[in-house]
Amino acid sequence: MNTPAALECSLFDRRILVVDDYELTRRMIVDALLQTGYTSVQEAMDGREALDKFRMGSHDLIITDVMMPNMDGMELLDRLHEIRADSSIILVTGQPEVDAGVAAMKRGAVDYIRKPFNIQDLLYKVEVCLRERHLLPEEDGQSALSNTQLTEKKKELSVHGHIYESFENIEGDNQQVFEKMAELALRVVDGGEATIWIFDAESDQFHPQVVRYAEGSSPDQTGNAINVIPFLYQVVDKREALVVQSPNGNGGAASLLCAPLVIRGAVFGVLAVRRKKYAGIFTSKDVHYIVSLTKRASLNLENKLLYESLFANVLDTFQSLVACVQMRDNYTQEHCRRVTKVSIRIAEVLGLELQDRECLKVAGILHDVGKIAIPDNVLLKPGKLTDDEYEVIKQHSSLGENVLKPIALFDREREIILHHHERWDGRGYPFGLVGTDIPLLSRIISVVDTFDAMTNNRPYRKALDIDTALDEIRRNRGTQFDPEVADAFLSLY
Repeated sequence: MNTPAALECSLFDRRILVVDDYELTRRMIVDALLQTGYTSVQEAMDGREALDKFRMGSHDLIITDVMMPNMDGMELLDRLHEIRADSSIILVTGQPEVDAGVAAMKRGAVDYIRKPFNIQDLLYKVEVCLRERHLLPEEDGQSALSNTQLTEKKKELSVHGHIYESFENIEGDNQQVFEKMAELALRVVDGGEATIWIFDAESDQFHPQVVRYAEGSSPDQTGNAINVIPFLYQVVDKREALVVQSPNGNGGAASLLCAPLVIRGAVFGVLAVRRKKYAGIFTSKDVHYIVSLTKRASLNLENKLLYESLFANVLDTFQSLVACVQMRDNYTQEHCRRVTKVSIRIAEVLGLELQDRECLKVAGILHDVGKIAIPDNVLLKPGKLTDDEYEVIKQHSSLGENVLKPIALFDREREIILHHHERWDGRGYPFGLVGTDIPLLSRIISVVDTFDAMTNNRPYRKALDIDTALDEIRRNRGTQFDPEVADAFLSLY
């Protein structure tokens, strides 16, 4: 068996030139590159300055804005290719996605990114481009790349683009990310088996999270398969991808490719891919594809963890506000929990998507958070409210929306909270919306909110029995409540 060779190449010493006339954007990109570990980063404020610097010392990658004075990005691209035909250039553009892609690739850019962009997305494209450049053979002087090389390069960029896009819009939990990773690994390197191994640092053990086989492949029963476990530890140790080959006893060779999954510098897992039987060994290009895949998947998982952590912390803060309301009015907190639970059940009856049900979890819990600003003499009044007092209590939905306004994470939940007292017939508040103009999730909370209020004791009246409250829902179906939502609610009883 051959000694495993670490194949991931360090690219941090490559020369990068950032070109943008807007200093804040230019500095943001330069700082991000330096913080990532790139050691040779220069900057220029327009195409002319960039051209001068390129002539003084050829750069491995140029990141340039399109719209600039003196010489724009497109002209710079052309001039750079006159000096060196295989120049690697990423264009930063404000053009529509399709137009930008076509124009950039036709003029010879290796990639582009559309404004406004996420800096992590740009850093990902930088690494992909530098890795691609490492794969291309050096050319003599100023000669152009051959058609064969251009064709191959386009194919490689296409694969990387596919990997990037596959994780860009993926929804669902971490398991779905792992499933997509294994599925994609089999596809891009013609693998026979892909396994995601999760590393438990405390017990120093690996646990298989996902195992996938390509069509026509199955677990090796011959005893010739490479034992993967020792190499998983090497990947964790070195934090690098490796390839292992071994004769399989049946002609051809068994080939194993392992790449680390890393979050914040710590390896939390390894993607291990076995080659299809008789398909030959993994190449350096295969390694680059798999490393690109694992880095993109790791970034997706890291962003999810950060989002979930931030989301949980913010939600905890607002739930504390709801608890503050409960200290004044014992009804509110338990009421919100009941409303949330039943609203989610209605969403399931209606066949709504997971994202809608997740949205209801937040909007349901927080739908009365605006009551934190309602005076005690109104909120806790044991008798019937006067007209003026009723106008005050009606403000709680708008107040709740205002409380959440600074938090971009809750944009959709804010809208639901704002409209949960609208009526199907347009006689609700705060805006008197009619029918389907009212957000669907607000219509769901409206039914459950009303029913829960009727069936629980309040300072000004005793609770109604369940049957009487259900009759009220039926009676107001099509006037106060969306008929379809009311029917879904009634089907629960």
